[in-house]
Amino acid sequence: MEEAAKRKYGVKVMSMFAGQREQTEKKNIGKIMVGYDLGKTSSQISYCTPDASLAETVSSVAGTEQFNIPTVLCKRNGVNQWYYGKEALKYAQSGEGVIVEDLLTLAVNGEDVLVEEECYDPVALLTLFVKRSLSLLNMQVPLKNMEAIMFTVEDLSPRMVDVLSKVAAGLQLKIKNIYFQSYVESFYYYVLHQPAELWKNKVLIFDYNHDMKSYCFECNKKTVPQVVFITGKQYPIMPRVTFPEEPEAQEAFKREMDEKFIRIVEGEVSEDMISTVYLLGDGFKGNWTTQSLKMICRNRRVFQGNNLYSKGACYGAVERISPSEAGKEHVFLGKDKLKANIGMKVLRQGEDSYFAVLDAGTNWYEAKADYEVILDNDNVLEFLITPLTGEKLINRQIILEGLPERPKRCTRLRIQIEMTTVNQASLTIEDLGFGEIFQSSGKGWSQTISLSDK
Repeated sequence: MEEAAKRKYGVKVMSMFAGQREQTEKKNIGKIMVGYDLGKTSSQISYCTPDASLAETVSSVAGTEQFNIPTVLCKRNGVNQWYYGKEALKYAQSGEGVIVEDLLTLAVNGEDVLVEEECYDPVALLTLFVKRSLSLLNMQVPLKNMEAIMFTVEDLSPRMVDVLSKVAAGLQLKIKNIYFQSYVESFYYYVLHQPAELWKNKVLIFDYNHDMKSYCFECNKKTVPQVVFITGKQYPIMPRVTFPEEPEAQEAFKREMDEKFIRIVEGEVSEDMISTVYLLGDGFKGNWTTQSLKMICRNRRVFQGNNLYSKGACYGAVERISPSEAGKEHVFLGKDKLKANIGMKVLRQGEDSYFAVLDAGTNWYEAKADYEVILDNDNVLEFLITPLTGEKLINRQIILEGLPERPKRCTRLRIQIEMTTVNQASLTIEDLGFGEIFQSSGKGWSQTISLSDK
């Protein structure tokens, strides 16, 4: 929102870019955490130090807030020369090259891309784009300073995880800390790293790049740790933003958008206790939120920008390596998260104890464990599943058919557990015997257990 508009309509909208400094030379700030927002049409790169300070977004033009990097490549006609981002668009528009758009969608679909009668692997093209775009970061801070990188995408499906894993491998980064998360989880980590007064109640995002959608952050303060839920909605009544060229038609279009957005705002913020609202995306440009903005700004803080997801990815990387106090006190149960703790009852120093195997709040595709136990008395293993969503505790028993009979506590087992979906775990169990006293029988068992009774 332009300053003139702020004065005219008497509302206070703060920029999420506050404090952005012109960057003309490479900084020496030590280790950095990188957040890479890999979008379908445009991407962004942010970085911060491990203490989550100095979070900044890389600009494609020094000294400006032009953060979006078009997610496109362009192959120059007749030669094996590729351009990315805005340069790719320039060469394509001048007719000097062949443009390849929808890189992320092409990679997920897995079909070869035909350019000048030659087929290219779509994952390799996406990897090339990411690698080239990281050169923008290298102009500001050395890539050798990177300690971790978090890729964030709109939807983190199993196929997307596979694609991102291949991209990460193709980059050949000399780091082991490479992570993936969805936009919703990036929103969670962004909020978690804001001043507490901004999220004492609910926090709402309106995301308007193509189609408008919203995400609402809500924390259950009665649980330990406090459970955070984020719910999403879509608003098909909002048009894709293409302003008419004629001034009168343009003003009528803006009024129509404002009226439609007012109806959405009335339904989302009029009754609920909402502390903060974020307006994200290029759809909010054009100075059309004249009346709707007055309503949103009533008794709450409002910020406008478009780099929330990449910064949230930075903070997510920080939390993976060195959790903050807020990170320890909260757990996010999104659709990609384990909704329950998985553990076993064990004996420790002669007393019953609980052994944690997998923790709720972990991304299901990263949740795995490999450990050993000594069987107490029989051939039954018991797994305890404790949902954090208020459902009853679930007890799953696995009977080890054919396990040799041995004296009490003379059977050592190796257990491997890995989530195959958000609600399903695969178990592999191996009889290791008991040292030199009892040789391994060579027997093994595989079983799948559900984390839900539904």
